[in-house]
Amino acid sequence: MPGYVHVYTGDGKGKTTAALGLALRAAGAGWNVFIAQFAKGMSTSELAALERFADRITIRQYGRDSFIASEPADEDRFAAECGLVDCTEAIASGRYRLVILDEANLAPLLRLFPVEGLLALIDARPAGVELVLTGRGAHPRVLERADLVTEMREVKHYFRRGVPARTGIER
Repeated sequence: MPGYVHVYTGDGKGKTTAALGLALRAAGAGWNVFIAQFAKGMSTSELAALERFADRITIRQYGRDSFIASEPADEDRFAAECGLVDCTEAIASGRYRLVILDEANLAPLLRLFPVEGLLALIDARPAGVELVLTGRGAHPRVLERADLVTEMREVKHYFRRGVPARTGIER
């Protein structure tokens, strides 16, 4: 069965949620899944939930304990580069049918690594591996190489009314 490249991008909510739903579906079908979360190192509800699927889903974070709100530190760049290496190994290993790079589209915008890192992953992907890249601001070159692009568009969000991220919903 051929694998495809998915991109979930845009300024709306739901990119990571869609990718995690796909991971759950794939695990239910007996697939092994590798998830790399870039620019994230904080404890979240999805980490706790995915522990229950540790036999099928591997999740690793490549960021500090808070999301990057300003200029990334050398530590942020190093973590992201380590994540790219781990993703390259996961894709090449033959163990995973689904590989998700959460917030990877955002990484070049934050200058964590160049877009060429993502393009190299896409090019190195064996035919049977499904690859998902999430995050706002997907680079045009990534969009061009993708087989499926979904743009999440914010129409209305309670965050604009001052509602912070809620456990179980946004984190």
